[in-house]
Amino acid sequence: MGDFNQAVILDSIRRSEEGLSRVELAASAGLAAQTVSNICRRLLDNGLIVEAGKETSGPGKPRTILRLNPRGMYAVGLHIDPSRTSYALLDAVGTVIFSQEEATDLVGRPADAVAAMGATVRRIIAESGVDEQRIAGVGVATPGPLDAAHGTVVDPPHMTGWTRVPLRDILQESTGLPVVIEKDVTAGAVAELWAGGADSTADFVYVYVGTGIGAGLVLNDEVVRGSSGNVGEIGHIIADPDGPTCDCGRRGCVKVTCMPETIVAHAREVGALPAVDPLSPKPLAEDLEALAHAAAAGNPAAAEVLAQSARRMAGVVSVLTNLLDVERVVFGGPFWPALAASYLAQIPPVLSQLSVTTCVHSVEVVGTIVSSGEEAFGAACLVMEKTFNPTAAQLLLGAKP
Repeated sequence: MGDFNQAVILDSIRRSEEGLSRVELAASAGLAAQTVSNICRRLLDNGLIVEAGKETSGPGKPRTILRLNPRGMYAVGLHIDPSRTSYALLDAVGTVIFSQEEATDLVGRPADAVAAMGATVRRIIAESGVDEQRIAGVGVATPGPLDAAHGTVVDPPHMTGWTRVPLRDILQESTGLPVVIEKDVTAGAVAELWAGGADSTADFVYVYVGTGIGAGLVLNDEVVRGSSGNVGEIGHIIADPDGPTCDCGRRGCVKVTCMPETIVAHAREVGALPAVDPLSPKPLAEDLEALAHAAAAGNPAAAEVLAQSARRMAGVVSVLTNLLDVERVVFGGPFWPALAASYLAQIPPVLSQLSVTTCVHSVEVVGTIVSSGEEAFGAACLVMEKTFNPTAAQLLLGAKP
């Protein structure tokens, strides 16, 4: 209960841009004034919060405003995508102090590649000048499926040979820090919840568009992870009944109709993009950006490729929103920027038509508020979430941290 109450206080302070007094904290959290005072004293002693001046509102003694101490805690984020690996170092208020990215090593042994990632984390910490004692841990976002109990990535698509790779153990050994591992879609949902502040919607679906496509889920302000931590596998939802055959035996699954690589392949088939140059193939991200530029410049074939993709994705999203009754759909991920203009223009009206709750509430469709290229921000937020966000699990006797 003490851990839960502390998390409630920290989360309340974090969500308030102007800070809160002890009196306001007691009122918002529903805790006794003495309990709030004791918790705040511990947080002040540990350097997680600071007193930030006094405020007078009516008669009585001025109230001392409490805010998060940006230098009170740090977290490192590591985002692994089949195409690129990115890193970020965050302070306690979510400011990115350092970030970098590099091509993901899929040629060497996976264990060696992960150990090299750990060495990069160590170098980033050393060069930042941050007090290592203030670093709460390393958050890792990776394609699924995961074996969360053992901290291993099982057999992610597009990452041949990465079978049962013990990510958590290797990184803990190479960095000397606690490591939290989640699927990339879950990390994206956590980042959206974390960055949204007090105005964030309590219920939303986060659609991650990377080399693969998945969905994260937030209900009642809490990230849903599923029984094994593998929530959000939407690759076999049917997006087009007349589409290509999937390896599952059905036709038109997300896996064969909506992935960035299938969008680019379709664009080549209809002449919206040139054929692949075998001597100088372009990265997938560049091809997708070229397709978006062509559509924006008035190329009808390019525009139709993206429109078809948007219609298919709208059908997929409608399955999720009708099942879960959420108020918002958030798109994000490394390849989202190239698709944003087309998707944001064309998905909302189709989703409204397919939604069963239209007469009760609308479903907002937006792009992520996390900057493109900062997917590692979400990974670092996994560490922050464990510290700041109160969850029901903290109230269970014998619950593991």
